[in-house]
Amino acid sequence: MEVFDEKIMSNEQKNEVISKDLMTIPNAISFFRIILITPFVALFIVGRYITMDYTPAIIILVISGVSDFFDGFIARKFHQESELGKVLDPLADKLTLIAVGVCLICIEPYVLPLMIVMVIKDVLMIIGGTIIINQGIIPPKSSWYGKISTFMFYVSVVLVVAMAIFDFRNETLSLTILGVTAGMMIFALVNYAIIFFRIQKQQKEKKTKDASNPPVQASITTKK
Repeated sequence: MEVFDEKIMSNEQKNEVISKDLMTIPNAISFFRIILITPFVALFIVGRYITMDYTPAIIILVISGVSDFFDGFIARKFHQESELGKVLDPLADKLTLIAVGVCLICIEPYVLPLMIVMVIKDVLMIIGGTIIINQGIIPPKSSWYGKISTFMFYVSVVLVVAMAIFDFRNETLSLTILGVTAGMMIFALVNYAIIFFRIQKQQKEKKTKDASNPPVQASITTKK
């Protein structure tokens, strides 16, 4: 997170930092993924109520998923990680997941519990991230369990939609897939919560230490 010091950094310098973040390829891909949400929802609605064909919507979803992979790969490979990207990437993930989840409920209503778990997880993570940022701390990067829970959600969506397209109804299989995915989401949330409270503990210890060891003011003595 860029900390703008009003006494040191001018407005032109601030704009230069922001522009530099905006011009990176990974951030452009994240913006692209957010834009893809609108055509995905539109094509899903057309497929649901007009053409009865979800293929175009699935293609958009696949493009979004592949773009997500290249987003992180390019950022790491070419050292284009930025503070803006740390916000845009998870934002694109969450908006896409919410859009997909809402659309999926239209096909299979029993997906609703999974959506509730996902929304609770994301809302709590947003609140925690906001608190950390306000404390002047850069939020930690996504961990493997967060990435796996997102990947499992995509897999669950594709499988459930495919089963609906091919008229293969198996509630036991569907509930098992969604249950495992929800379990992984809860596991990720618990681990992120542990990280959050660890950071809060460190901040509290730091404040206590600073309070018990106030800065010593240098005194000037003159010889008589």
